[in-house]
Amino acid sequence: MRQYSPDLTPPWKKPKPVPEVPAEPGLVVEEPGSGFCGAVIRCEAGTVTLEDRFGKHRVFPMEPRGFLLEGRVVTLVRPSSGPARPTHTASGSVAVPGARARVARAGRIYVEGRHDAELVEKVWGDDLRIEGVVVEYLEGVDDLPSIVESFAPGPDARLGVLVDHLVPGSKEWRIAESVTSEHALVVGHPYIDIWEAVKPASLGIESWPRIPHGQDWKTGVCRSLGWPQNTGAAWQRILSGVRSYRDLEPELLGRVEELIDFVTAPA
Repeated sequence: MRQYSPDLTPPWKKPKPVPEVPAEPGLVVEEPGSGFCGAVIRCEAGTVTLEDRFGKHRVFPMEPRGFLLEGRVVTLVRPSSGPARPTHTASGSVAVPGARARVARAGRIYVEGRHDAELVEKVWGDDLRIEGVVVEYLEGVDDLPSIVESFAPGPDARLGVLVDHLVPGSKEWRIAESVTSEHALVVGHPYIDIWEAVKPASLGIESWPRIPHGQDWKTGVCRSLGWPQNTGAAWQRILSGVRSYRDLEPELLGRVEELIDFVTAPA
């Protein structure tokens, strides 16, 4: 007969139970031993594969108490085979099922063009609605100083602006430097156009082609890639390849997050 062996560990020394969380695709967790943080892309044979925002993959064993979710220790478990609600938005934020859009703030985020606005909406739209932030497009930034002056940003109405090709010495750089309001923030990415902020691998191409100076950049891209020279159709092809923040370059991700934080900061 097997003898019963009582557990003599004092209650205060026993580890506290932690939540078990299904390792659904898109769930963002951190492996504390390595500090690696990424989204779940695969779960099999007692392991989970994470992908960070730079596209790097790491495989970890699904051990008890093995991960951090929003700073809390959790145990990842294999997800059920049935359909599950998404746990995170396309931007990587925690999804809030049934959340209602907030009344629009006085503050705004301006982007250069319609393509920029559509990309921001696709990845950050859920977050922006919860925060009550409206994104508008300008059709260029040549008149940005007067646009900012007309908007009259203040502590309760902050203005964030996302600029294409914001590199030292460029025309865009000089325009951005002329905006001096403490309640307006102008940031940008280094790409000639927002198209380039989409990772080539997400579109099945090796890299974005270099277009000689003086040529229309978008038309040149279509020609170089063998796409029909219809920039509207090309953009829809590009946008359809974006499923989440993992399909975008970090130089854009950081700037959009910075603008959202700026516009939603307490007065």
